[in-house]
Amino acid sequence: MTGYFDAIPPLTFDPDADGPAFRHYDPDRMVMGKRLADHLRFAAAWWHSFCWEGGDPFGGRTFERPWFPADTMDLAERRVDAAFDFFRILGAPFFCFHDHDIRPEGASLAESRDRLNRVADRMGERMADGGPRLLWGTANLFSNRRYMAGAATNPDPDVFAHAAATVRDCLDVTHRLGGENYVLWGGREGYETLLNTDLGRELDQMGRFLSMVVEYKHRIGFKGTILIEPKPQEPTKHQYDFDVATVYGLLKRCGLETEVKVNIEQGHAILAGHSFEHEIALANALGIFGSIDMNRNDPQSGWDTDQFPNNVPDVTLAYYEILRGGGFTTGGTNFDAKIRRQSLDPADLVMAHAGAMDVCARGLTAAAAMLEDDRLEAARRDRYAGWDRPDARAMLDPGATLDGIADRASAAGLDPHPVSGRQEILENLVNRYV
Repeated sequence: MTGYFDAIPPLTFDPDADGPAFRHYDPDRMVMGKRLADHLRFAAAWWHSFCWEGGDPFGGRTFERPWFPADTMDLAERRVDAAFDFFRILGAPFFCFHDHDIRPEGASLAESRDRLNRVADRMGERMADGGPRLLWGTANLFSNRRYMAGAATNPDPDVFAHAAATVRDCLDVTHRLGGENYVLWGGREGYETLLNTDLGRELDQMGRFLSMVVEYKHRIGFKGTILIEPKPQEPTKHQYDFDVATVYGLLKRCGLETEVKVNIEQGHAILAGHSFEHEIALANALGIFGSIDMNRNDPQSGWDTDQFPNNVPDVTLAYYEILRGGGFTTGGTNFDAKIRRQSLDPADLVMAHAGAMDVCARGLTAAAAMLEDDRLEAARRDRYAGWDRPDARAMLDPGATLDGIADRASAAGLDPHPVSGRQEILENLVNRYV
């Protein structure tokens, strides 16, 4: 231990504990033939947990931590040790990072790369010493002012080239550390006004950049999944990776729909006007589901507040769609969430994650029970049972025509009557489990 988290012992599963413990998350509990830990694949986010200083638009830093401001390599390496102490307490099997989270930016691309590799060496040592694995890495292509008009979509080709170098270096480190995925989030890949924007040009640039990332992944032998994280706006007025459907359209346009999947964040789904479970279900239907960022937004705020999840029914419906789709493969549950700026103590950070892990454990076990009981799926199958008839299936065959189907309907004198969707009954059924 390096000092900051010394007073907190490693958490264990103890449903009757008064002190710090997991009350619902038992990592070794078997659910649907698999350990709960292997279903959930929890990860801690480096940026919110170890970089965020507690500021907001009306006030600066509220957190006092021994590695702040982490603007030197010594402080960055001290932060690595504190982070791995935290991971040991939590027992989470994974973590995630941006390049900008783990090293101070250098005066040049070469210096930034050297610093990234130096910190990655330290992280690799701690990982080899029993630390967690890397769920995914990503490059910060939105904070520096050079990216104010985008990275891949920037009107300046030199910014495009700088972003390419940054992603290459970060993907190299992700590969070296055994990362299971690599994420691209286009926080500035969008526009503020159409008055100065060439949409077609920017979409072409974004598509070509993505294609080059995939090409490079294969060249270096990276076996992980490339993920895009959709978000409709914030910081830009409109982002080109608006939601799952929009990302799928981009992937189809570039011929990458079998190469790239999505990392879906709960808060981003809400900002896009969808539910979390909708985005997961659609990604599964389109064959591009990869991973999730678990958090929640404040319902009274119109922006991304990145709070820890605390609503078991909502989480249950999300995990239900994940389990219906076969569960995670390379993905997992990353807590893209931060404690509130008045939560100053080390225990606040630990217990925020512990509580969220308990909520997710309750949600997944409830979802598994619903899926195994099969009552929801039986109702779904019954609703579409008419499509099992040979004449119904024939209407979807390549040789079927609109006028042929119309003639058959007229000859048969079809006069179909609606059948209840039973929505309230099904909602009541869900409530029995949560």
